[in-house]
Amino acid sequence: MPLPPEIRYCNVCGDDVAFTVPSGDNRERHVCQGCGEIQYQNPKIVAGCVPVWGDRILLCRRAIEPRFGLWTVPAGFMENHETVEEGAMRETREEACAGMQNVRLYGVYSLPRISQVYVMFLGDLLSEDGFGIGAESLEVRLFGAEEIPWEDLAFPVVEATLRRYLAEREHAGFSIVLDDL
Repeated sequence: MPLPPEIRYCNVCGDDVAFTVPSGDNRERHVCQGCGEIQYQNPKIVAGCVPVWGDRILLCRRAIEPRFGLWTVPAGFMENHETVEEGAMRETREEACAGMQNVRLYGVYSLPRISQVYVMFLGDLLSEDGFGIGAESLEVRLFGAEEIPWEDLAFPVVEATLRRYLAEREHAGFSIVLDDL
């Protein structure tokens, strides 16, 4: 496992930080040499949604890095003080100006090599034209299965989620998955 990024100063008192095993712990962490505050580094949670209308899926073409210009489902890092479902719905509003209903958990994907956890939901768009271009998107549109720009998808987790969704849709039954990518 790679070492976490170096933290040099305490975010509480500003004193020097050392990478050491704190008392009562079993692994090295960044510990303030002045006040003893532990500078925890934990995985980032990404909340996202696969918005659908009938047999089409709403995708957004990214207007920001990383992966500028590539397609994705609405997703992003959770904010403090929101539930994961609220985060997925907020990202859908921000990136696609879309409201959702019948939102349900679809998959949890651990990406340990980049310390991220994706929590993906399925949701139904409120209307066929109830979406638009958000601040982080260049373009937003509905795609049929045969139209999805597979070679231009931004992230492997998006491809895995969409492929699974399309396969399960064929059998008219959706399951919740827990997977590592």
